[in-house]
Amino acid sequence: MKKFFYSFFLFTFSYAIVTAQRPSNALNQENIDNFNKLGFAFSQIINFYVDEVGSGKVAEDAIKGMLEKLDPHSSYTNAEETRKMNEPLEGNFEGIGIQFNMFNDTLYILQVIPGGPSEKVGLLAGDRIVMVDDTVIAGVKMYSSDIVKLIRGKKGTEVRIKIKRNLSDDNLDFKIIRDNIPVFSIDASYMADPTTGYIRLSRFSATSLDEFKKAISELKKKGMENLILDLQENGGGYLQVAFLLADQFLDKDKLIVFTQGNRMRRSDAISTEQGVYKEGKLVILINEFSASASEIVAGAIQDWDRGVLVGRRSFGKGLVQRSIDLPDSSMIRLTVARYYTPSGRNIQKPYEIGNTEAYQRELIVRDKHGELLHADSIHFPDSLKFSTLVSKRTVYGGGGIMPDVFVPIDTTHSTEYHAKLMRLGLINRMSMTYLDNNRQGLNVEYPTIQSFKEKFIVTDAILEQLVKMAEAENIAFVEEQFTQSKESISIQLKALIASNLFDSSDYFEIINEKNDSFLKALQLINDDALYAKILSGE
Repeated sequence: MKKFFYSFFLFTFSYAIVTAQRPSNALNQENIDNFNKLGFAFSQIINFYVDEVGSGKVAEDAIKGMLEKLDPHSSYTNAEETRKMNEPLEGNFEGIGIQFNMFNDTLYILQVIPGGPSEKVGLLAGDRIVMVDDTVIAGVKMYSSDIVKLIRGKKGTEVRIKIKRNLSDDNLDFKIIRDNIPVFSIDASYMADPTTGYIRLSRFSATSLDEFKKAISELKKKGMENLILDLQENGGGYLQVAFLLADQFLDKDKLIVFTQGNRMRRSDAISTEQGVYKEGKLVILINEFSASASEIVAGAIQDWDRGVLVGRRSFGKGLVQRSIDLPDSSMIRLTVARYYTPSGRNIQKPYEIGNTEAYQRELIVRDKHGELLHADSIHFPDSLKFSTLVSKRTVYGGGGIMPDVFVPIDTTHSTEYHAKLMRLGLINRMSMTYLDNNRQGLNVEYPTIQSFKEKFIVTDAILEQLVKMAEAENIAFVEEQFTQSKESISIQLKALIASNLFDSSDYFEIINEKNDSFLKALQLINDDALYAKILSGE
């Protein structure tokens, strides 16, 4: 029984420390009694359950169980999951500075990060890593996560790798000293036409604002007057960064967003005079995977009639999570408030407590109802009607942000044959195979991305090789479906080849040539009358 009382004492003592930091209105007798009940149940399980159970597992399961009964976004992650989740948002990690992919049990370097350790010793895109220290990785079935563990390590430590380059039979030996590696949140930044800049932001990380300011500065030097900001598939990140990004577009003293919860008083984020793009036409691209921080930026721009939103209704996440670090480096992400756009909209889509699966399947329901194809299939009740703050245009809350200009998802080239090629990574593999055999000639014939865009053609011979590759993977050729998807397959191949031959951002410069939302944005931003008409609500 000593063990029982000792466990119970530690649990209760921990509670005293935690509750000392909580609001006083949470420290009532009922809460204390319920916590003691929880602690008692925990100690009984640990001390008397028929089989041996770890106290850590019991504690984790209890935490997960409590959070699952709250809302779809409150969650628990263990120490390792927390580290991996935060890494892309913190803006750097420690390693050798490459992006890679596995094809046929071979690790291909897709990109060498500029200024990183691998670039300094002369690694090149297209190199194949065959050995890391004493571990052979070529021709061995390994998970990418296992390879990451071999390559990554503390700053200042050494790793030796062997690589095969081009068609040479000889392996090259490299010694690399690991260092801090930047993780960028801007996927692409380029001039879409002589006066229109394009920036694609994939996440809201610790470095996003600095990256954005740098991109704006470089685009202005190239003649940018208008901007397309692409937030498609951007699932969010740090909310504070969303406030700061929205601030770049709005005049001083404009409400960007406000948050409020049962235990949290209203808090307002207000724009300053520090923005780098407060004038000039602005179009923001969103779709059904744009969520959270993306919706804060889009909502603020729409409510202040600062720019035009193009695409499809956003995901609908209007709940604010606070990260609570636990002593063992695990973490709770607890929903503590709702956020509201400047007009007062909460855009959190409905959810049933404890039914996370139905919540995640809501996008499938949208698809079945035809929403991704037809704007008129979306119906909002009058109770969710709001008005923008300048032009008094009608906008809606209660389930994502509806764009000003709807662009349906393109299904004209979609086939099951194309989907199978995508699922097995064959289009990506084909691009790497082609580069492996033709890189030197391509570098000579296409010295710039502009020359590649204008002159390079995905030939029938390349497509025939892809078909043979697919047949080797037991994907039967379906001529009708192939013909229907040929244009999409070709543009994907061209974009992937470009991204590995030049820079990863060049993928979007090419793929956007067939992106309906991008093309609509470019048309709109160059039509002064139509742009003004949309923002005026006429």
